[in-house]
Amino acid sequence: REVDVILKYLSEQCGAKKIGVIGFCWGGAAVQHLMLKNPHLKTGVSLYGVIRFFEDRSTLLHPTFFIFAEKDDYIPLEQVTLLEQKLKQNCKVDYKVKIYPGQTHGFVHRKREDINPQDKPYIEEGRKDMINWLNKYL
Repeated sequence: REVDVILKYLSEQCGAKKIGVIGFCWGGAAVQHLMLKNPHLKTGVSLYGVIRFFEDRSTLLHPTFFIFAEKDDYIPLEQVTLLEQKLKQNCKVDYKVKIYPGQTHGFVHRKREDINPQDKPYIEEGRKDMINWLNKYL
C-alpha cells in the first residue's frame, strides 16, 4: 500500500512518467516482490536481495537486474542458480543475474573507507552496472 501511495504522488505531483526501484538486502527482496506484483513500475535493481522466501519468483512484470556476491553468507549460490533456472523457464521480460567474483554481502554500498583495494573494481563495476540498467529502462 505504501508503494502505491508513493507512486501516485510521484506521478501526479511530480510528473514522473517512468519509475524504477532499487533495493539492498531486504530491500532487494522488496524489489523482487514489487517486480512480481506492481504493474506501475518500469524496472528494478535487486542487490543481494534475500530470495529464499519467494516461491513464485520468476514471473516478473518488468525488467529486473539481480546483483549477487559470490561469497555471500546470507544468499548461497545454490539459491541464485535456482532463481536463474526459474527465470530462464518462466520469465517473459528482460532480466539479468550477475554474480561478482570474490565479493561478500553488501559490497556495492560499502563506505569508501571500507573498500579493500582488490574489491574496489567490483564495487565500481556493480555501481556502474546498476546505473546502466536504470538508464536503459528509464
